[in-house]
Amino acid sequence: QVQLVESGGGLVQPGGSLRLSCAASGFTVDSYAVSWFRQVPGKEREGVSCIDVRDDSGHYVDSLKGRFTISRDNAKNTVYLQMNSLKPEDTAVYYCNAQHITLSRREYWGQGTQVTVSS
Repeated sequence: QVQLVESGGGLVQPGGSLRLSCAASGFTVDSYAVSWFRQVPGKEREGVSCIDVRDDSGHYVDSLKGRFTISRDNAKNTVYLQMNSLKPEDTAVYYCNAQHITLSRREYWGQGTQVTVSS
């Protein structure tokens, strides 16, 4: 059973923080490039961050650098997205994506978790 499940979303005030989790089952994330995306209804899904499987370095959209941090815990088969200093414009459904590093057509998506930033 292959699954990719996001959790950790919710309602938070501007300036607050959330940590999103992307838990994998049925495969191990150490063989996959994992990325976070977000989508607002009516708009295109956009990439937020991805993690390099070679050295665990994170890559981010420029506007999010310094606020978002991606990390991987292979022992827990989970990737995280720490989100700080949240702004209303960060409100979206956040999805994780796992793509095999060699078999690139092997790709999985989670169901998404809602993040709402509002006072």
